[in-house]
Amino acid sequence: MNVKKITLLSFVVATALNANEATTLNEITILEKSNSKLIKDINSEELKSADLAEALTKNSANISVVRRNGIANDIILRGQKKDNINILIDNAKIYGACPNRMDPPTSHVVTNNIKSVKIIEGPYDVENFGTLSGLVKVETKDPKDGFHGELNLNAGSFNYKKASATIEGGNDKVKALISASTEESKAYKDGNGDNFLEQQRKRGVPIATQYRDNNIDAFEKKSVLTKLQFNITDDQDLRLSYTANRSDGILYPAGPMDADYDDSDIYTLGYTIRDLGAFSKQLDLDYYYSKVDHPMSTNLRNNGQITSMTNHLKTSIWGTTLKNSLEVAESLVTFGIDTSVRNWKGQMYTTNRSNGIQTMKEFDRRMYSTDTTNKAIFTKVEKSIGNLDLEAGIRYDNTDIETQRPNIDDKKYNSLNGYIFTAYNFDEQSKVFAGIGKSSRVPDARELYQLGQTAPSPDTEALAISKATSNPNLDQTKNYEIDLGIEKTIGNFYIKPKVFYSVLKDYIYNSTIATNRTQFQNIDAKIYGFDISGHYYFTDNFAFDYGVAYQRGKKDGDFTDKDLAEIPPLKANLGLSYEYEKSKFKAEVVAVDRWSKFDDSAKEQEIAGYAVTNLKYTQELFKHFELTLGVDNLFDKVYNSTNTYQDVRYVEVGGEQILFNDPGRYGYVNLKYSF
Repeated sequence: MNVKKITLLSFVVATALNANEATTLNEITILEKSNSKLIKDINSEELKSADLAEALTKNSANISVVRRNGIANDIILRGQKKDNINILIDNAKIYGACPNRMDPPTSHVVTNNIKSVKIIEGPYDVENFGTLSGLVKVETKDPKDGFHGELNLNAGSFNYKKASATIEGGNDKVKALISASTEESKAYKDGNGDNFLEQQRKRGVPIATQYRDNNIDAFEKKSVLTKLQFNITDDQDLRLSYTANRSDGILYPAGPMDADYDDSDIYTLGYTIRDLGAFSKQLDLDYYYSKVDHPMSTNLRNNGQITSMTNHLKTSIWGTTLKNSLEVAESLVTFGIDTSVRNWKGQMYTTNRSNGIQTMKEFDRRMYSTDTTNKAIFTKVEKSIGNLDLEAGIRYDNTDIETQRPNIDDKKYNSLNGYIFTAYNFDEQSKVFAGIGKSSRVPDARELYQLGQTAPSPDTEALAISKATSNPNLDQTKNYEIDLGIEKTIGNFYIKPKVFYSVLKDYIYNSTIATNRTQFQNIDAKIYGFDISGHYYFTDNFAFDYGVAYQRGKKDGDFTDKDLAEIPPLKANLGLSYEYEKSKFKAEVVAVDRWSKFDDSAKEQEIAGYAVTNLKYTQELFKHFELTLGVDNLFDKVYNSTNTYQDVRYVEVGGEQILFNDPGRYGYVNLKYSF
């Protein structure tokens, strides 16, 4: 596709009945391959938080948000979620420590540090472990030559405040970058003007689970990114980076606990050497290590005034990849080895608030230390034959899962995955493409081994096992998928329709197995759907962008309710952007149809459709300064973007998990100084 620079709001509108949501990205340039989408230059200082999940859902109709707060939100991609989506930050894996998804991978990077995000939909990746249904590759900013800097000051509704600064520079041999940010906010208010506590009261949340204070902060977050790059020779590069995220007091009003803090560290090292001879066009070595420390507690709830409960979990992972690329028979061949070790552990304890004495729980929701060790080899071939582009890959994985939980066998998994993806170019304006592939992912420690809740009953192993949602007999999930699509450019109009059909074998699913008992089970299922995306340029300065996506998910077998959970309804992103001299104006809509196909047996609910409108205006004031004014959810719409699948623990009222509204009208201002 012909690439043009768009100062565009990734836009989402709906052919939906009644919908309204918002999208606010700054300047983005979109480059697309047939099976992927590259979002460049995300600059989201105008957002109400530097939250990647929110940025992605506003930029792609195929992505929906799982909202928990103003930050630390999760995503759904093509009806898939959690570990079924592989998320990398600078080629590093990072896993949240919370089994309740309070700290998904998307929460461990702030958008103002992002250079690009590449989204690959489907099983078309063999270089990384666990890409079941999609890959999200986040690349942070690289340092530039010379000496440059940027300062952003941001303020918005709900007493939101943010400040970020970046300094970078160097020469052709050494470059460095350091970026730091701090942000905080009170609890957001919905379209009715209700904050978190007021929403809890209206929904009849038990007083014991309600917040004690009506004016507490919703979150505080500090982040630092440092990078060093060395050009050792013209053919050799060395890259080092460190990211630290420190979040405190993150509220999760729809759940029974909040995060006391969420600390993460990401270390990466990359080395590249080029043109080693006939057997190596490029050799890459990447190493990473990441860790997360996450205690969640009842400290801020009424039931935590005298004695509070804390579930303290930690996770870490290190990994390394060595890959070599060479030219063989006019083809680019890449082959490599990949290995990683992930650890996950955690335990409950009570704290007497009067004297600070902590009492450890032996079995209550215990996550025994568990190591997941993966070793793999892979190869990929890329070749063009006339107008035909061909890409094929294959990967073999050997995975061992070892747990310290007593009387439980360790697990061993092997898998062979691969894909073929082709595109035929009729001319520069027309293309058809198709792909077929198979991928897999192994169950994690929570799904296999975590014990259940014993409180307020006696803390015994037998009770913890009987209440556990984990299942030590789980098989790995396999995805067999086919994708078809067309790309067509007619003058200033571009359109890209796609369809996909995914067959899931041994899909890991949180199923109801008895009264008040759920457990992870292997089921067979299918997910299928379509999306249409594109743009139209009225003039060089006036652009229209659109995206529409629809998925359905169905269980196979003898189920009363055959609908899969967390399969979002029809969603549309629509946007208009206009530039004039030093001014930019954007208007966008995110629209979602009624959520009428849902898994009632998994405690989901019907949700009304909505459409949210966002406006943004940016003006270069004078040299080095830029002012941005905007409003999200212009019409103060009351809506819900997130359903209540029982895989995440919500507060229940009358046996139903509670729905929490999304933010109401949000105004913001951002002042940027750069040199």
